[in-house]
Amino acid sequence: MEKERKLLTIGQFAALHGINKKTLMWYDQIGLFRPAAVNPVNGYRCYDYHQSAVLETILLLRELDVSIQEIQDFMKDRSAEHLKCLLEEKIAGLDRQLRHLQAVRKTLCGHHQNMVTLLTMDLSEISIVEKEERCLVTVEIDRDTSFEKEVELITAETARYGLGRLHNASYGSMIPVSSLQEGSFDDYTRLFIEIPFLPRKKGLHIQPGGTYLRAFHKGDWNQLPQRYQAILSYAREQGLTLSGFSYEKGINETVADRMEDYIVQIEIPVRG
Repeated sequence: MEKERKLLTIGQFAALHGINKKTLMWYDQIGLFRPAAVNPVNGYRCYDYHQSAVLETILLLRELDVSIQEIQDFMKDRSAEHLKCLLEEKIAGLDRQLRHLQAVRKTLCGHHQNMVTLLTMDLSEISIVEKEERCLVTVEIDRDTSFEKEVELITAETARYGLGRLHNASYGSMIPVSSLQEGSFDDYTRLFIEIPFLPRKKGLHIQPGGTYLRAFHKGDWNQLPQRYQAILSYAREQGLTLSGFSYEKGINETVADRMEDYIVQIEIPVRG
């Protein structure tokens, strides 16, 4: 075929691969990818069509953020085994990035849903919702646990699970339903961390899926017991049996400047 014998100019070869010809000139200068021939009169670089596969491999590796040094090492030992190992390493890196992006997306969707709730909710309403099962990281606390200790516990768990940044998860507190029914509205026993795509494993708290009673409280935390009293009254009137824990989390930290504007979402499982 004609393409087997014809040499391409640097401009033609660059256009064929969708790159700038200066990239080819640089690759030549550093000894990474040489032209098939150089015109002895004008110094113009020419490339053979069959060099395309090698260049595309280099471009693929660059797209995977493989360093020039790593690519140069590969080019000195261009073998199937070497390329296999290099690609396996990069595929593993891409998988980690994808998991991170999926987690970020889930976090963003959670924040977005919170904003939708803020714009549409009736703070006085108590509603029934369906929820999926979730795996939560929890730390135990009691009435005597200081705020400083709570921060220490949460920091240790976020480090343990490699979160890196606080916004990569959502946080809240848990109070047993039995405590609420006894009028102990400050008997918080756990803090929870919801980490996106956390695999189910031993030692995690399983927040059950199913029917939940949902309510909101805005403002002074000292008024929260009154909200719980209203929730318990609603459950009795509707013949609902509450179980497990009440899960509390703030839903508007990102847009609330004053504590009196802070809104807590309360969700309590309803036993079937």
